[in-house]
Amino acid sequence: RQSRYEGKLRDYYRGKGGGMTDAELDVLFQRRFAYQQAYAAKNIRQIVALAHKHEIPLASHDDTTDENVSDAIRDRVAVAEFPTTIEAARGLHQAGIDILMGAPNVVRGGSHSGNIAAIDLAREGLLDILSSDYVPSSLLMGALQLPKQVPAIDLASAVRTVTKTPAEAVGLDDRGEIAVGKRADLIRVHIAREIPVVRSVWREGSRVA
Repeated sequence: RQSRYEGKLRDYYRGKGGGMTDAELDVLFQRRFAYQQAYAAKNIRQIVALAHKHEIPLASHDDTTDENVSDAIRDRVAVAEFPTTIEAARGLHQAGIDILMGAPNVVRGGSHSGNIAAIDLAREGLLDILSSDYVPSSLLMGALQLPKQVPAIDLASAVRTVTKTPAEAVGLDDRGEIAVGKRADLIRVHIAREIPVVRSVWREGSRVA
């Protein structure tokens, strides 16, 4: 799912440490397609059933096609992580599924895999949650960049993408906003040369840093 175009996937593997030849990639892709055909459907059914049994929120990953969207709806997915196309994101949004994109995607200005940019989804009203992905510090940076790049998103809405919305998506209703009865997990942030710096941290109302 992650790469809609095989050429981009080949470029990715060629660029990794040591690189891979086209012949090696042919073998790798063939093996992975065989694994998918042999195991994917059964494993997915079992995992989805187990999650529903224990009331664990589900996330889909790299939704690309209408079929992927239909699968997410069928499996009662709560969050769609990193849809790779605008078409998939629209279908997921219409189904009421929260759309999650990587904050590094916002900070660097696009996807390193060549897929849809998070900012493009935000401009379409199709971005609900930002994830730290592989750079935790990007959460604050990405959230604070959103209002600058998408005028329709105000600061409060941007902050919700890394607080209230993700918490609610996974059933954590006791946090994510400043309100009576909530946990009071807070940070105080200073902006230095457009870079957010955390100055203080409170956990359940007690200062811890």
